[in-house]
Amino acid sequence: MKVLIVDDTAFMRMTLRSLLEKNGCEVIGEAENGEVGVVQYQTLTPDLVTMDITMPVMDGITAIQKIKEKDPAAKIIVVSAMGQKELIIKALKSGAKDFIVKPFQTDRVTEAIAKVKG
Repeated sequence: MKVLIVDDTAFMRMTLRSLLEKNGCEVIGEAENGEVGVVQYQTLTPDLVTMDITMPVMDGITAIQKIKEKDPAAKIIVVSAMGQKELIIKALKSGAKDFIVKPFQTDRVTEAIAKVKG
């Protein structure tokens, strides 16, 4: 499974990359904000996107909406420290398949990936 990681924190991208690669995923791209993430999604066509919510330039919710406009079948998992109920609902309504709250448990991420794989 090819994955694009979108997160404004380099440490979080590195942590997710390591975890995803241990689970047999291939990380084909990283983006530091939603705008770069949308462009990379169109260029790289990943099987899965992990998306942070709170980022500069373009937030994760807007990025999800833009990706889903272009590709309604896009599989996106939100990975964010923002555990607010409204944001979770908004992300899921925008088309995210799952929501993982940071700091995350390793098994929670693997469970979300398995769920998306189907």
